[in-house]
Amino acid sequence: MVRCDKIKILEHLILTFGFERYDTGAKMFQSLVDVSRKNLFASPMFSQARCETAQPTIPAVTESAPPQLTEARQIVAAATPEEVSCEFGSTKYYALCGFGGILSCGITHTAIVPLDLVKCRIQVDPAKYKGIFTGFNLTVKEEGFRALGKGWAPTAIGYSMQGLCKFGFYEIFKVLYGNLIGEEKSYLYRTSLYLAASASAEFFADIALAPMEACKVRIQTQPGFANTLREAFPKIWKHEGASGFYKGLPPLWLRQIPYTMMKFACFERTVEALYKHVVPKPRSECTKPEQLIVTFVAGYIAGVFCAVVSHPADTVVSKLNQDKGSTAIAAAKKLGMAGLWKGLFARIIMIGTLTALQWFIYDSVKVYFRMPRPPPPEMPESLKRKLEAKDN
Repeated sequence: MVRCDKIKILEHLILTFGFERYDTGAKMFQSLVDVSRKNLFASPMFSQARCETAQPTIPAVTESAPPQLTEARQIVAAATPEEVSCEFGSTKYYALCGFGGILSCGITHTAIVPLDLVKCRIQVDPAKYKGIFTGFNLTVKEEGFRALGKGWAPTAIGYSMQGLCKFGFYEIFKVLYGNLIGEEKSYLYRTSLYLAASASAEFFADIALAPMEACKVRIQTQPGFANTLREAFPKIWKHEGASGFYKGLPPLWLRQIPYTMMKFACFERTVEALYKHVVPKPRSECTKPEQLIVTFVAGYIAGVFCAVVSHPADTVVSKLNQDKGSTAIAAAKKLGMAGLWKGLFARIIMIGTLTALQWFIYDSVKVYFRMPRPPPPEMPESLKRKLEAKDN
């Protein structure tokens, strides 16, 4: 009973302060939720969204039930309320996904601020900061240990907002696009589906991240500019206005959208491959801790690819926010081809660990709140029959 009360309280807080206030962003989010709920279980990729231990039951059709959801419940047997805390595709489901994104991105990015600080300094001043260890030693020697925590506040705020949009919108767009193309194409072109959904989600996530990212990089790479968010934010606003917060948005898109596309698509396919070729038993027979281990491993593999794909644009973002009045093209030319890849090793370590922990935290949130967790996608029966008929 206490756990149920906590879930209800959390749901109320999320819906009240996150998605259902007066701003246009909330209205847009709610409209996407409404659209994604139509024909919700058309794709088999989402048709088994229930706890693996649940015993299927088909609820009776009532006159008061909405037509789309009644049909969905007939197509897919839903778990009982005691087994899951919310219905797949409901507003509460997407709200909790957003909350999981806040925790996964906010906590992990804040925890690695010292490594991120050194990485940024290597990118913008490679002559002075020649490597990870040199960067740490010089920073501590010149500014003390406290300097390693510079930029933690904009990091915590900015990446929490980014995580909210990244994971919340990804779940919405994945269902929405899956419904648009149908069940067979959702399976055949599932990698493209993951790429499209993650790119769409990251587009909005970067808009939420950009102002805090600008403050963070200035604090970390411009000596004497500011030591805290309270100093940096009004200073940027006073001298550059709103453009100062968003001048790094285009290269941020160039960095984050490929990164997120790789992060989600690689993770989804790696999880599928691990359960198919490595894990000796189906996911439904794995314990929750075993499933979370698979999540962590798949997340780390995805993170390594993410770091390589997004590193040049990340270097440009760091240099752009350091040099006032510079442009993305000018920053790239100034860095040169070799300069674009400075700090790659530090970024691989950082992003690999970061991505693995993010997926681990995100999946743990789903387990803790007893959210529906779809198993790896399976080929729909209609497609199997078509293939069999073609072979015969």
